[in-house]
Amino acid sequence: AIARLQALPSGNLQKLVDTVVQEIFELTGYDRAMAYKFHDDDHGEVISEITKPGLEPYLGLHYPATDIPQAARFLFMKNKVRMICDCHAKPVKVYQDGKLSLDLTLCGSTLRAPHSCHLQYMENMDSIASLVMAVVINEGEDEDDSSAVEQQQQQQQQQPKRKRLWGLVVCHNTTPRFVPFPLRYACEFLMQVFAIHVNKEFELENQIQEKNILRTQTLLCDMLMRDAPLGIVTQSPNVMDLVKCDGAALLYNKKFWRLGLTPTEAQMRGIVVWLAEYHMDSTGLSTDSLYDAGFPGALALGDAICGMAAVRINSKDMLFWFRTHTAAEVRWGGAK
Repeated sequence: AIARLQALPSGNLQKLVDTVVQEIFELTGYDRAMAYKFHDDDHGEVISEITKPGLEPYLGLHYPATDIPQAARFLFMKNKVRMICDCHAKPVKVYQDGKLSLDLTLCGSTLRAPHSCHLQYMENMDSIASLVMAVVINEGEDEDDSSAVEQQQQQQQQQPKRKRLWGLVVCHNTTPRFVPFPLRYACEFLMQVFAIHVNKEFELENQIQEKNILRTQTLLCDMLMRDAPLGIVTQSPNVMDLVKCDGAALLYNKKFWRLGLTPTEAQMRGIVVWLAEYHMDSTGLSTDSLYDAGFPGALALGDAICGMAAVRINSKDMLFWFRTHTAAEVRWGGAK
């Protein structure tokens, strides 16, 4: 299984996920195996799945963050493999020696009984037994709030990188099922190898993004070095060739030059006033939604304009890129 993961070409995260799900499905013999990825807002999505014939598919379903709350995610960071052999089994009471000064905790124990809410959750999914494995990866530097100096100090002190729960590989069975420790240990080791490859995919993605940024910076510098700044909208390549967008605009000497799909000039001036009032201390702004960013005139833009990136050339001149709305269907799982 590990050899097959290592033999996969880089640059295809979905293929990597599909392969590890296939391997776990074959190794464990459960009725269902799936990869469950956490999004930035902590809600989850089933991004890969294999089932035995006759089972309802969950692939593509999204589940709210409350289905796997923060406390449960914290436990997965400590105890990376969780097995429930039979959700109908009667729990066994644990008695604590009265001489102990601290309360007994089973957070790191595989013997910990599942919460009643989770048992109901399993019943709703027609699952009697489950095996859940955590996929823990390095915290991305772009998500790190520390400064570059602090990051350098951490590297010099050889402090371990921060970790985060990327997702779970989940197995379900419609009948009681026990997985012996050696096989569980093998699955945990496979998850560690899988997490390393996920890290590599993110590193590759970051390298590609950095190359694109350098390319964009080079093109923009070349454009600004032309005879007049207006060349970035009147000549080829123009400002729309820098980034994927539906429209772009240049504010230069208090005048607007617009390309493609953009707000009207009056609406553009409203955006400039809003940026000056609320984002004057920054070199620009990038948002998926002007409405969510708090722009008061967002509704007047209609469906044509949604996202915007704005960059200051100097204190008076600016560049803008715009994108339209993108429709997306999200299928939510769970009880209705």
